[in-house]
Amino acid sequence: MKLGSFVLLLLGILALVATGWGKETLVVYTYDSFVSWGPAAQIEKEFEAKYDCDLQFVAGGGAKAMLSRLLSEREDGGTPADLFMGELNDVPRIVDYNLFLPVSQRGIPNLAVIPAEFSSITSTGLVPYEYGYITLTYDAKALPQADLPRDLPSLIDPKYKGKLICEDPRTSSTGFSFLLWTIAKFGEDGYLEFWRKLDPTILTVTSGWSEAWTLLTHGEAPLMVSYSTDTAYAAMYEDEIRYIAYAPGGEGFRTVYGIGIVKGTKHPALAREFIDLLLSKGIQELLPKTEIMFPINPDAPLPDAFKEHAIVPEKAMSLPLSLVGEKAEGWLSDWARVMTKR
Repeated sequence: MKLGSFVLLLLGILALVATGWGKETLVVYTYDSFVSWGPAAQIEKEFEAKYDCDLQFVAGGGAKAMLSRLLSEREDGGTPADLFMGELNDVPRIVDYNLFLPVSQRGIPNLAVIPAEFSSITSTGLVPYEYGYITLTYDAKALPQADLPRDLPSLIDPKYKGKLICEDPRTSSTGFSFLLWTIAKFGEDGYLEFWRKLDPTILTVTSGWSEAWTLLTHGEAPLMVSYSTDTAYAAMYEDEIRYIAYAPGGEGFRTVYGIGIVKGTKHPALAREFIDLLLSKGIQELLPKTEIMFPINPDAPLPDAFKEHAIVPEKAMSLPLSLVGEKAEGWLSDWARVMTKR
């Protein structure tokens, strides 16, 4: 009996070893799309092979939802998260939470590839890894190019009544970026008046981007708040280029995604290796094809469809994260008050 028990115990230990028991486990909190159609699976395969570890992506909504989960877990005594990924405008008060370890080129050599215009972001503990632009997308079969609104103020023209689909800034990062765009364009004293005048133009305000896209592609309205890479996506993955991105007045609002190492992680060295890999040319090359975003690494080659169709607005608008963090709650409250009938 003793020998049998020993054999069973030995077999159990061998089974644990075979399934990776004892390996470092790195947990990354991210947003749904990074896992569902983004590069997560490919990154996981490459990272685990290179570092002989267990990489786990956890996604239960957007960046706001995952940040709330992270903060709640920390308040309750600890979180399993080693890294956090999200759109920076979604988490503008991130510095206030004192969540992340500082980063440097010594620990993450590929920080050197980040262009100067984005490098200051790393002072927050978040490392930018991709970016894009919120613009408008139109249905070319329903709205000729010659009839497009020439700029944002033109959207209030009565001829566009019921022709725009936009996303709720309280629940959608796309919608929030559009709200920030209107604030950057019209100022804090003028953006609410613009929304009041825009109201007849809006067919509906959806909870998220996917719902808005479904309405656009089912012919409910010919205009939608979306991304400057929509046409590039169509050129890569669809037979017909019908839904075309354009920058009204040459403008768009810049959106940047970043990743940070959570304080308290038991695997800081491995977490730095993950960020270094994420910034590498090979992984960055995946982002336009999966995330449909611009890679932060300028050495990463873009697909031909991006070169031909992705728009970089002449006027790439943005707001300081510190200002967004300070004002976001009030801006959203005021927007909701103006748009209450919806």
